[in-house]
Amino acid sequence: MTTPPTPRPLLSGAVADRLFGWLAKGAALLTLGLLLGILASLVFGAWPAIEKYGLSFLTRSVWDPVQGDFGGLVMIYGTLATSFIALAIAVPVSFGIALFLTELSPNWLKRPLGTAIELLAAVPSIVYGMWGLMVFGPILATYVQQPLQALLKGVPVLGGLVSGPPVGIGILSAGIILAIMIIPFIASVMRDVFEVTPALLKESAYGLGSTTWEVVWKVVLPYTKTGVLGGIMLGLGRALGETMAVTFVIGNMNQLNSLSVFEAANSITSALANEFAEAGEGLHQASLIYLGLVLFFITFVVLALSKVLLLQLKKSEGARS
Repeated sequence: MTTPPTPRPLLSGAVADRLFGWLAKGAALLTLGLLLGILASLVFGAWPAIEKYGLSFLTRSVWDPVQGDFGGLVMIYGTLATSFIALAIAVPVSFGIALFLTELSPNWLKRPLGTAIELLAAVPSIVYGMWGLMVFGPILATYVQQPLQALLKGVPVLGGLVSGPPVGIGILSAGIILAIMIIPFIASVMRDVFEVTPALLKESAYGLGSTTWEVVWKVVLPYTKTGVLGGIMLGLGRALGETMAVTFVIGNMNQLNSLSVFEAANSITSALANEFAEAGEGLHQASLIYLGLVLFFITFVVLALSKVLLLQLKKSEGARS
């Protein structure tokens, strides 16, 4: 019997490697080109507003489509305030979830609990918005805002932070809804990066008498800080760009008369969702596109700051060593 001839590959190894390299480079350049194209289109669309207001658009609180006078301070403040409230709630909760799933949970509970948490990410944002408006908002007004107003009545600063009609919509409500939405993303990333920590490192720490908290704080977190920070930035990016849930519960009111977290406010995404379809060509539409450009740069700045923070952490490690 004769052995069948070995089939020859369609491409030689060198040609296949070169083709693969070109495809990978093309994918990277395509992504960069799309990013630059989006930026250019935003600048082009917002140019009438940029030409008229310049950077003063970022500090003006007026928004009057009838008179054709616009400023983005109210929306920028609402976007940043709701996002940071969401982070302040979601990061500790997500850290606790990831810590429990990786270090404390019994084996029979890890998979179902992890799956249940990840299922929260599959809930549509509009469902969160409706639930926040019809269920969570009244609960927040009745059992949180009204007792706080009665407790802090007459207190100069703290009383102002809880002022406003008890209707359950505003910056705090939007921030809490955003926190619920981003917890699955941050918790899933934290859990995954905690699990890649070599078991030898943790067992060595336990063998030296460390507690669970000391192992997590001094071994797991330093080893996985890049992934943890990446998960937090992923959640922050989701919070900054969320539209429908925020539109339902933030109140959609352009005002900065009060810094109360219970007052109705507005955000960049909710303003775009409410007004862009009805905005006429000209300064109104250009101002809305300018808001989109501002949100683009806010996201870019947040990502850049996270990279700088990681570099500083690496430098400090080198200094300690």
